[in-house]
Parts: sequence; structure tokens; C-alpha cells
Amino acid sequence: MAKNLLFVCATGIATSTAVTEKVMEFLNEKGMNDVNYSQTNVASVQQNSDDADLIVSTTKIPYELETPVINGLALITGVGEEKVLNAIYAQLKGE
Repeated sequence: MAKNLLFVCATGIATSTAVTEKVMEFLNEKGMNDVNYSQTNVASVQQNSDDADLIVSTTKIPYELETPVINGLALITGVGEEKVLNAIYAQLKGE
């Protein structure tokens, strides 16, 4: 069954696009090809998170959400990137 990822940044365009590319490439390398994704800005995350299995955000989300959230800022800075990618993979695999 396909997993749904939601990428979030302040505008829903810039950093979320860079993070999306890194995460999707990593997941494809791991053989996880059944992943759908979308991007949104932080102001719209509540309205767009209903179908998401996981949210990866480069900004603080000021709401309580049912969906798990992983801070993806390391994917921009490069510091701790592998740890974050592995956490995303583990969450989607249900580990």
C-alpha cells in the first residue's frame, strides 16, 4: 500500500522542494517506490495533512497534529542528514 508524505516549509515551495528531492531519491535507493508526496506551506498544513502518513517539515509547525512530524532541516544544512533520512525510512516502514 502506498505511503503518503507531506513536505512542509514556510512557503511550500523552496526548501520543501529541495527536501522532497533528497528524500524521494533516498527512498528510491532503498527500494521504497510506492510513496506519494505533496508539498504545502506551514499555514496550510492542517488542511492538507489528513491523508499524510508522515510530515517532513523544515519549519516549526505551530499546531498539534495526528500525523507524525519529522524535522527535515538537517536535509538543508547537511548536519545529521543521514539520521533524518533513516528516521523517515523507518517511520514509513513502520519500524
